[in-house]
Amino acid sequence: MSQPPSETPETPDTPDVPWADGLRFAFGTLTVFPVTVHRWDREAARAGMLSAPVAGLAVGVLAAATGLVLLALGAGPLLAAVATAAVPAVLTRGLHLDGLADTADGLGSGKPAEDALRVMKQSDIGPFGVITLLFVLLAQVAALSQAYGASWTRGALAAVVSAVAARLVLTLAARVGVPAARPEGLGAAVAGTVPVRGAVLAVAAVTALAAGAGALAGTYGGLGCAVAVLLACGAAEVLLRHCVRRFGGVTGDVFGSLEEGAATVALVVCCVFA
Repeated sequence: MSQPPSETPETPDTPDVPWADGLRFAFGTLTVFPVTVHRWDREAARAGMLSAPVAGLAVGVLAAATGLVLLALGAGPLLAAVATAAVPAVLTRGLHLDGLADTADGLGSGKPAEDALRVMKQSDIGPFGVITLLFVLLAQVAALSQAYGASWTRGALAAVVSAVAARLVLTLAARVGVPAARPEGLGAAVAGTVPVRGAVLAVAAVTALAAGAGALAGTYGGLGCAVAVLLACGAAEVLLRHCVRRFGGVTGDVFGSLEEGAATVALVVCCVFA
């Protein structure tokens, strides 16, 4: 996740935030799409994190389209899977993967919270981060390859559903009651901004839409997509609670690790149902 500017621009007098500002916040912080974020206040952060699944949808559609184009040109499922997994990394400048590696190093260090946070801020990647990145990316490519091998439709669905579910868990992680581990950074900017009711409604909406989209591939497709979203959220919640216990709250790196972990779980579930 990208970092907010050091100086917060002036915001309108009204506390109401148009959803356009929320979408700009979501796309501006979670993707490399050329959008201008006009507001960095807490209200904009709330709307932005509620809009996070929409940013995931855009990333997922582009990732699936890349894989389908390669398949149409004669590439095999494995190459299409590699390209599909690479697109989200490109569209986020690898920040979520970097967050995953940093969080793995922080957790693996076994040090107290303050020291672990310092480990996470270092520019290099330690052995825990390298190993975690390796297995996560291998799992994503393997799952996508099997899904594409079952059918192009299932592979594309897996790519889209996993991308949306991955950003949905960021909405959950930004809910009220989850503290920030540091007083600065994007983690602090969005922590505790999303009402719990709004987070629950977002999960219900995304699950229903995923089930509807998956139903196009058959009854089990709809069930698989719904289960993928729910299990991704469940796995992310377990990791979130562990990080809060270890670090005292969330950081931008923790958000990145939640996103990549959820994407991997969703892809594996979609692969099993495929």
